[in-house]
Amino acid sequence: MGRLVGIARRDIKRAEMQTLQQAEVTLVSGVARDFRGKPGNRQVTVISADVWRKVCAELGRNIPWTTRRANLLVEGVELPKAIGGEIRIGAVRLQVTGETDPCSRMEEQCEGLKAALQPDWRGGVCCRVLQEGPVTIGDTVILIDAS
Repeated sequence: MGRLVGIARRDIKRAEMQTLQQAEVTLVSGVARDFRGKPGNRQVTVISADVWRKVCAELGRNIPWTTRRANLLVEGVELPKAIGGEIRIGAVRLQVTGETDPCSRMEEQCEGLKAALQPDWRGGVCCRVLQEGPVTIGDTVILIDAS
């Protein structure tokens, strides 16, 4: 069992990420008011704080997790590396739809970041919302295997 340690969203493409203490996650908009949150396979993105710390250590820099541009930061659990896995955060249920591939924006923000995120799903996971509800920093995170 893990916990939710970060929530972020952005209003428009390339905008700065805004961190939140709590947010609504909906079937229609993912993390409420996030510009990417429309229905589909990439409604919500999740990254591991444990993996993020390793990436920062490899790069020799302490980089804010929001640089990754993910919506949710979790710790104490290893994110599924397979489509179909489920992540439960409080009452919210998310289904993993794939890996969040690092893009050129990562390299713009920190040299070497894109390459550091590429192996072993280190860039996090993309998810579809299965059950909506509120999320709050400190919520319990439970993983359900895809099998």
